[in-house]
Amino acid sequence: MRAAILVVVLAPLFLCGHADLHAAGPAKVEIVREAGGFQLLRSGEPYYIEGAVYWEDPGGRIPLRTVAECGGNSVRCGGRNVAKILDAAEKLGLTVTVGLPLKMESVHGFDYGDERAVRQQFDEMKQVVESLKDHPALLMWGVGNELSVGYTNKRVWDAVDDIAEMIHRIDPNHPTMTTIGDGSLKDGDARLIRERCPHLDLLGINYYKGIETVPQQLRDQGWDRPYVVTEWGPSGHWQVPRNKWRLPIEETSTEKAERYIERYRGTMLADRSCCLGSYVFMWGQKQEQTHTWYGMFLATGERLEAVSAMQYLWTGEWPSNRAPAIQAISIDGRAARELEAFIPGSRHKATVEIADPDGDSLDFAWEILPEPTKYGYGGRGEQKPAAVAEALGAAAGPTLELIAPDKPGPYRAFVTVLDGQGNAATANIPFQVEP
Repeated sequence: MRAAILVVVLAPLFLCGHADLHAAGPAKVEIVREAGGFQLLRSGEPYYIEGAVYWEDPGGRIPLRTVAECGGNSVRCGGRNVAKILDAAEKLGLTVTVGLPLKMESVHGFDYGDERAVRQQFDEMKQVVESLKDHPALLMWGVGNELSVGYTNKRVWDAVDDIAEMIHRIDPNHPTMTTIGDGSLKDGDARLIRERCPHLDLLGINYYKGIETVPQQLRDQGWDRPYVVTEWGPSGHWQVPRNKWRLPIEETSTEKAERYIERYRGTMLADRSCCLGSYVFMWGQKQEQTHTWYGMFLATGERLEAVSAMQYLWTGEWPSNRAPAIQAISIDGRAARELEAFIPGSRHKATVEIADPDGDSLDFAWEILPEPTKYGYGGRGEQKPAAVAEALGAAAGPTLELIAPDKPGPYRAFVTVLDGQGNAATANIPFQVEP
């Protein structure tokens, strides 16, 4: 899944706008084996990763400093903004895991049997490493992201190990890892990577629902090095219950916040002997299945409840003002799995049950969107559909008169709730229109 930007941008883009190397020089990062496990050290001091996947600040609405303000200490990123993020992170006291954008067989049609193409990619990655290796904010290198999605050629791991070996040769200060997703781990790729990539120092795991099984899966496959959970968060759109028309039912922002707390405590904190930390997904906003599924913020910068949850997990303290909490969303008093098809033009009542822990006055915004028809790996190429304005009847705060669209097909009713204090809540319910 998911962090597709880590794997699709050409290497030269990493270099755009990069400042001269800092006089402070690199911080030495190393992994040491201790009794019963491993310890990550940075400049000789224990360092546990409390991080977030962060790509960019869209128009100043989700600045990098919000990670530090909530108690985080690191970000994982890739793409054209890496150099700027490294510089900003240094000023904030954050570190950065930099993803090297190796091409994927399934997404890019890259042939790992083509020695010339593999060599060209190797040289591009070497250029990136040489440019950024001495940055004081650099924590470690991510050699590709989910390269095993839909792949057939196992020689990809030889290419990964060649790059890891090159990094250790020219940059002795930073560890290397590659990342795999839940399907790859279930298929036993940790065992294969252990055999074919001796120069990797650790493994990155992208996992959502079921993350608590990761420690045992790794041990069952003989993985004898540490790992970092490089993506985690709400239940994935491929993992949730579906309605009668096979539309995935998205968790509310409150349910997602509960999952963040459960999964962090039950996996990362429960396996600190081998897990060196994690990067929560994602500190920003994106379109993937819906425009609310994975982002921890609205596009306009308001914080969802997951941000409050992470601040609590990282610092032990809740923010002074918390996001609204959603109890349920329904249409005609029915949950998503109980709905029958709507007739075009029929009228219905959508309702969201919500409360604000601080008693703030709440503003409600409703939208009816058709279900997207195009899906890409990690949301790549997906666009938020245009809202169906004629489907909105009278709205009164937490209730909406919904008018079934004339065009048959799948839709969702979305509600966004703002508390006027920079916090927000979201929920949606899928429905079907049939003549």
